[in-house]
Amino acid sequence: MKLRDLTELAGRNLREALLRNSLTTLGIAVGVASLVAMTSLGVGLQEMASSRLAKSGLFDAVFVVSQANQRRFGGPRRDDSTPKGPSRRLDETARQDLAKLPNVTEVYPEMRFQTEIQYDGKPYGTTAAGIVQSAQADGAFDNMKGTFFSSGSASEAILQVELAKDLSKDPDSLIGKDVILRYAEKQPIPSQPAARLNGKGAASDASEDNEFGPSGGDGLSAGFSIVPREMTLHIIGIVETEPAAGFGGLGRGRLLIPMETAQKLRASQPGDMRELLRGVNGKPVYETLTVRVKSPTNVKSVEDSIKSMGFGTFSIIDATKNIQLFFQVFDSLLFIFGSLALTVACLGIINTLAMAILERRREIGVLKALGAQDSDVRKLFFAEAGVMGIVGGIFGVFFGWLIGRALTFGTNVYLTRQQLPTIDLSRVPWWMVLAAIAISFVVSLAAGIYPASRAAQLNPVEALRYE
Repeated sequence: MKLRDLTELAGRNLREALLRNSLTTLGIAVGVASLVAMTSLGVGLQEMASSRLAKSGLFDAVFVVSQANQRRFGGPRRDDSTPKGPSRRLDETARQDLAKLPNVTEVYPEMRFQTEIQYDGKPYGTTAAGIVQSAQADGAFDNMKGTFFSSGSASEAILQVELAKDLSKDPDSLIGKDVILRYAEKQPIPSQPAARLNGKGAASDASEDNEFGPSGGDGLSAGFSIVPREMTLHIIGIVETEPAAGFGGLGRGRLLIPMETAQKLRASQPGDMRELLRGVNGKPVYETLTVRVKSPTNVKSVEDSIKSMGFGTFSIIDATKNIQLFFQVFDSLLFIFGSLALTVACLGIINTLAMAILERRREIGVLKALGAQDSDVRKLFFAEAGVMGIVGGIFGVFFGWLIGRALTFGTNVYLTRQQLPTIDLSRVPWWMVLAAIAISFVVSLAAGIYPASRAAQLNPVEALRYE
């Protein structure tokens, strides 16, 4: 049987039982729509998570800690995270060395300290943090109210919305006003020659090496005094979410100030006493350093270079492996649940074609009497099933896209009422469109195997006798 004759016969048969075939095709469309809607939800959530992480600047960042701090923070214990060089102190010299590495754009410390602010004559305890100018591209600042810092050394502040609500019932009214920052300034005390006692109570040489090497002094490490200070900050913006940064993705703080301003404050840090006991001699030592690289593809090579310098490292690239595994499992579950409706649609195809065999027994007998082969009869039923599959797949993709848009619209209406930023909940890329139509076509052909085989096995003599 020629392809043209086969196409004409299939089209005529589909038109003769238009209502039944349309309902079957609609069933396929509903199944494909369910599959597309569920899968697009998983793809949308995955892309949203990836874009948020990318905008946060965490994908192109490497967090650096000393070996001692890596153990204290409970850092990664994988074999590839172990420093490959001698242990070093994470001080200003180390920061400058890290900045000289290839593909490194900037290196800055994690400045975060407990403080108190005064507004309208009332004190409020909070956490202040230094923010570099490049953080303006972070996703956390996309929907901020007000403006970003005018410079890295400006006496300006950005409030996290929860802190702003504590200060005023109308948070937006705080923009343009001033707050007083009260903090503890650390002032170094010149070191004094002295002997140190060893663990047995005997005096030991002051130049004895500590965990990080020679202390570099002739006596006790330099101490420091704490002096209360105040600084007036001009509020220029309010951010909805607390920007994430630091080792392990710790939050920066609720009061954000420019990084250079934060460093000039010389505010007391949580690890100051620990570093003093280690013999730091008044030199600044950092808890962590954030190394920004040119591209996420450079993270691995930069990490290896940093480890060879004797530091521990952590990057969000390591954590994304688990995130990707989660989304793969999540997408698989969505695909399985979405395929249930398509399975029901397959039963509808089998039922429709099986009924067509009973109604067209005489027609099949005439075709075989005129010389049609069993394969020609199979092709005829496969063609009908394939047409229903393709048409149902096209409409199903469209309906699935509409369902995704409806879910996104409803979700964004709720988020808007809660004064939260809107999101794109579902995504239907081209590969999903083509895959859905192809799956619909293949499943329809599979559903037509039994009816087509049954029709091909009909005896032409018995078929011609059928009334």
